[in-house]
Amino acid sequence: MPVVIVEMWAGRTDEQKETLIKAINKAFGEIGVKPESLTVIIHDTPKTNWGIRGEQASKT
Repeated sequence: MPVVIVEMWAGRTDEQKETLIKAINKAFGEIGVKPESLTVIIHDTPKTNWGIRGEQASKT
């Protein structure tokens, strides 16, 4: 059972997340993974909790 974990900044709509999940399922389907076998987990992380080049992402 494949698990795909997506780490991204918070702020996407539920509709955008649904589109992403469907696209990931489609891509995995193209290599033979059935949708019922795939789990997609989205971690929405606030930019204040994400560091880039020594700075909070919220400050870049």
